[in-house]
Amino acid sequence: MAVILFFYPHIPNYYFLRFLNMLLHFLHFLSRSRQTLTAVAFMMPALVVSAQSGYDSSSDVSRFSSAYVSNYDSLLNSYYLRNYRERLSRHNQWVSVEDFDHVPDSVIARRLAALHTVIPMTYNRQVRAYIRMYLNKMSTRLDVTLSLADYYHPMFEEVFARYGVPEELKYLSIVESAMNPLATSRVGAAGLWQFMYHTGKLYDMEVNSVVDDRRDPHRSTVAAARYLHDLHYIFGDWTLAIAAYNCGPGNINKAISRSGGKRDFWQIYPYLPAETRGYIPAFIAATYVMNYYPEHGLRVHRFALPIHSDTLLLHNDALFCYVSQFTGVSMDELRSLNPQYRVDFIPAASGRYTICLPTNKIDLMIRYEDSVYARTTDSLSKAPVEVEDYHPVAKSSRKSGRHGGATHVVRRGETLSSIARQHGTTVTALRKKNKLRNDKIRVGQRIKL
Repeated sequence: MAVILFFYPHIPNYYFLRFLNMLLHFLHFLSRSRQTLTAVAFMMPALVVSAQSGYDSSSDVSRFSSAYVSNYDSLLNSYYLRNYRERLSRHNQWVSVEDFDHVPDSVIARRLAALHTVIPMTYNRQVRAYIRMYLNKMSTRLDVTLSLADYYHPMFEEVFARYGVPEELKYLSIVESAMNPLATSRVGAAGLWQFMYHTGKLYDMEVNSVVDDRRDPHRSTVAAARYLHDLHYIFGDWTLAIAAYNCGPGNINKAISRSGGKRDFWQIYPYLPAETRGYIPAFIAATYVMNYYPEHGLRVHRFALPIHSDTLLLHNDALFCYVSQFTGVSMDELRSLNPQYRVDFIPAASGRYTICLPTNKIDLMIRYEDSVYARTTDSLSKAPVEVEDYHPVAKSSRKSGRHGGATHVVRRGETLSSIARQHGTTVTALRKKNKLRNDKIRVGQRIKL
């Protein structure tokens, strides 16, 4: 075996695997020894996984790490988390991964085995690398992650139970989006569960210039449960279903074919796309950290997100600015509670659309519902809705003007359109109020509101 391993780097993958297979049969014929067969069989998975030419697992870990940090950091701009930034900076603690490096493999494997899950929590060096990454990155972000889990997981669990999906798949949302409903990948996947456009449409989600149901926490979770259930029906294995969720069932079928018909994730591992090879280890690692973070010295200061909300079915079009005016709910809070609406407008006249509001504001919305509709209709008759993605503003710079009324001091990155949305008005109104010939504004400029 030493000779084989010495020459391994110079042997193409296909011939190397065929040679190992021939060697296994030869040893069986030669010795008929159970001990020899056990030793070779034990080595086979590690050799097969390593046989992928040019594969660097550290690059996959780095890619998942960057995506997690990016999605998490953008969460801090949301309405409900901005108020907790100072508290988070006091509570968050960095944990040295060097301490984790001294934890024996047997301890981690035993802990994973102790989790009562439907999906096998396999432990190997790939999984360990992702556990190390998540402990490093989540140690300073655990307060938010666990607080979001307290908010979202009950809903995930209820939906998954309805569709027969294992409960532990709720941790997949950490890998997908860091539980950020506004997360958007470089290839256009969006929402908590990172649906691509065509897959979202396949599972009854509306995606257009005004509405993107992929960002609706409940609708996207229902779609994710349905999709995972369908993938499990196709492959008969939850691990393969998760892998297919990441790269598509076509790529899984190709990997199965190239592996000679094997239907185990770790056996088809070398034939999968690079990102999918890291997807299952990342999921297992996220599951581990969310269950065993105290064992690694992490202390959590959970905070209750102040979101006691309810939904109301609307019967006509509604602009956020008038909902805000009649209910007292700020524009930023409306956007945070209703991330599926890409502009500050709900096109309820053309379909069944709901609005999510704090529970104590539902009565006000019902009372003034007709007024909201009337004002919206009047506004739309004068100027159409501007279609543009919303980019949250970190902090309002609204000030009182010297000549009465309110002004807004332009910050870097702001546009006239973003300022109009922030203050519940229109670009046309701002241009007229400020006697602007076009939409160009400069940093530091005062805009009358």
